[in-house]
Amino acid sequence: MLRQSCQPRANWQKTVESQGMYYHTADGVPYWDESACYRFTASEIDVLEAATYTLDKMCLAAVQHVLNHDLWDRFLIPAPYRDFIRRSWDQDEHTIYGRFDLAFDGQLQPKLLEYNADTPTALLEAAVIQWFWLKDCFPETQQFNSIHERLLEIFRTLRAENGERFYFTAMADCLEDYMTVSYLRDVAMQAGFDTAYLDVEQIGWHAGRQVFTDPRESAIRLCFKLYPWEWMQRDTFGPHLPAGGCRWFEPPWKALLSNKAILAVLWELYPESPYLLETSLEPLAGGDYVKKPILGREGANIQIFEHGKLFLETPGPYDGPAVYQALWPLPRFDGKYFPVVGSWIVNGWACGIGIREDENLITGNLSRFVPHVFE
Repeated sequence: MLRQSCQPRANWQKTVESQGMYYHTADGVPYWDESACYRFTASEIDVLEAATYTLDKMCLAAVQHVLNHDLWDRFLIPAPYRDFIRRSWDQDEHTIYGRFDLAFDGQLQPKLLEYNADTPTALLEAAVIQWFWLKDCFPETQQFNSIHERLLEIFRTLRAENGERFYFTAMADCLEDYMTVSYLRDVAMQAGFDTAYLDVEQIGWHAGRQVFTDPRESAIRLCFKLYPWEWMQRDTFGPHLPAGGCRWFEPPWKALLSNKAILAVLWELYPESPYLLETSLEPLAGGDYVKKPILGREGANIQIFEHGKLFLETPGPYDGPAVYQALWPLPRFDGKYFPVVGSWIVNGWACGIGIREDENLITGNLSRFVPHVFE
């Protein structure tokens, strides 16, 4: 695994915009950064792929463990939604995608930092933008990336099972979220779905018909939402979710895997796994750990402790219970770049990676996306 400097394409901004990425720059600094790439060997890609499959199996077993032992309180799941989640799991409702965030240097085994199981972004750049970059800049090499093909497969499966209009929704005025769901909507249309987009804020509830509705009062029966389950459960219409007659993606059981409390459960179940870091609901002995809010997102409210003393922290709106994960040194390239490998799993298939890097130890929502190749 190497970090290699690259020459950005002329007019690269217009190129990525033509492919659907309009959020390529943040505060005047490239978020999509093709001035470098990460170069892997085929064997290193095999290691990442194997780790992803193993972690996925472990996570599914962890969900069953949570349900078997009624560990709801650890996850802050309100009581009215517990049977809703259990029913979704028992019915084996399809998952579309998720992203494992891994620390990896090409030498040691990948270590799971967290699992973005419900509303992962950086999808368009991983599936599409870096693929076209590869074809333009390094056509003789390979890329671990069949994300688009796997997404098309799952949407075709869903289309065969359900002919309803497929709605796609995200919060208003969030360009990245809108473009992410627009990409997924485009894949669904390729799979044969009739689709529609609406902002989360436009979803209504018809008390008489007991259904969620769009602004035209049409029932919403099938919906992909880039909006976290923990927020939905606490919204005004949240109490209607169990009886609302809508099939949501990601499915309700993903509320367990998207919650950082799952990291502590995984450690309890698999303390010998080479892919896991010790994680607990209490501060770790020795004092070298990362404190992460159970319901935190996008690198907010993270605190890094060394020998029990606060070393680094990020601001944010999240408080409440947290998990404590053993501090693991991220690899450092060129003396200043800390990459995190996002390994995508789509419909059970490990199918690609995307790399976010920062000059800070904590990866946030503005950390740069850097493409990759392998020989």
